Parts: sequence; C-alpha cells; structure tokens
Amino acid sequence: MTSPYALEGRVAIVTGGSRGIGRAVAGALVRAGARVCLTARDPAAVRRAVEELGGVGLAGSVGDPAHLGELTELALRTFGRIDVLVNNAGTNQPYGALMDVDPDRRHEAFTVNVEAPLRLVQHVWRAWMSEHGGSVVNICTEGAGHVGPKVGAYGTSKAALLHLTRQLAGELAPKVRVNSVSPGLVRTEMARFVWEGTEDAIATGLPLGRIGEPEDIARAVVWLASEAAGWVTGADLLVDGGTRVGAAYVPESSASGTYGVHSRLRSSAPGNS
Repeated sequence: MTSPYALEGRVAIVTGGSRGIGRAVAGALVRAGARVCLTARDPAAVRRAVEELGGVGLAGSVGDPAHLGELTELALRTFGRIDVLVNNAGTNQPYGALMDVDPDRRHEAFTVNVEAPLRLVQHVWRAWMSEHGGSVVNICTEGAGHVGPKVGAYGTSKAALLHLTRQLAGELAPKVRVNSVSPGLVRTEMARFVWEGTEDAIATGLPLGRIGEPEDIARAVVWLASEAAGWVTGADLLVDGGTRVGAAYVPESSASGTYGVHSRLRSSAPGNS
C-alpha cells in the first residue's frame, strides 16, 4: 500500500536549497521519492547539492525575476512537471531598528522574502499547477507572530509572507494547496549569531529542551507537500520546540521574564553570509 507521505513521481522546486533548512528539505523530499530542482546563490554549493541529491540546480538570486522564470523552465524542461514548490530562500537583513535601516536594504528584504515567493508561485501556476494541481510551502518564521529587537524588517516581511500564504491558498484552491511552516530558532548558519555560545541557555527555556535542527523543519514540509495533508490549506505549521508556550513552562524560580532569543538579538548582530 502506498504511503500517504510518499512523493514518488513528483517534482519539487526548492529555493535556498544548498544549505541549512533548504538543503534538509531537498534531501527529505528526495528520500520521499521526489525529484528536485533547487536554486541558491553560490554556484559551487548548488553543484555540490545536486551531486549529492541528484536532480538539477540553477545558481542565482531569487530577487532576480528573470532567474525565477529560468528556474521554472529548467524544472519543466528536465522533468516535465512541477508538483511542489518550497519557497525557502530568505534574508534576515537589514538588521537594526526600522527607523535606522537603509530604505533600499529594507526594500531588498521584501523583494527576497515576499515578492520572490509570489513571483515564483505565479510562474509554476502558469506553467503547470493551474491545470494539474500541486502544493506550495512557504518557509516563514515563528517571529512573524510577535515583535523583536533589531529584526523589524525581517519580521515584517515574514508577516507579509504569512498573509500571502493565506491569500494564495484562497485564490488557488482547489487546484493548489498553499501552506507555510514557521520555524523557531534552528541551527543554521543564518541564525548562528543567535545560538552560538548561548545555545544551552536558550534551550533551557524551551519546553522541548533544545533548539531546532533543519531536519525538524524538513519533516514538516514533506508532510504538508504530501497527500497526508490533502485537506490542509492556508495553514501555518509552527515548528518551534514550544517557543510560544515557553512562558508557561519555565519554572517560576528561574523565569527572567525575558525571551532568550530576544536577549541575544539585543547583544549581537549577524554576519554577511
């Protein structure tokens, strides 16, 4: 009997697929039987991922509209179909108070985190999904549900992505299901400035006692992409180790009243990777 989680014969596009959450998602999709077409900015990293996973890849920026069209054409030309789209590529820049950040860099955050997912959905919809159906999964963030220090551009753009997910779910139904996954703090290079050196302290405040791994998010994405979630659309799946309920979990004697990640954000800044 075929597993409802299986994706044999399906084709998936994964953005930001060469490392971190995107790489874990691409690998999980392949293990579920899908063939993947992935993209990331670094050509060497894209080549390595393709060598390890199979499939095809195209280096480039999702902020470039032409690249998104080329990516869609590559997937369709190579595999003849596009069943799953995972909009994972994103940026946490610019970092700082909204009153201080450069407007052009703020615009770039919305271009990458909101405009690119919308454009790519339009491409795959017109190329395949409008007639054949499919599933879209946007990678959002637990932080889209609240405010935090120095991450206003990131959080606001991801909140917009969350709304976009719901809007598209309504507009593209019943052919295409559109959902999102909102990770908490995950062990990725992009978030290294938050967890490095403070991982144990942050994990202590989480009900499940650890920060996330990319594979935690990948499993959630595969579920949403599969027929196991066939009656799920417009949903945001929070995968955060219990971050949202941490205030109820932390013993009164040790509760500081400060969210550990926010403390770290106030005292550190991301690199340029």
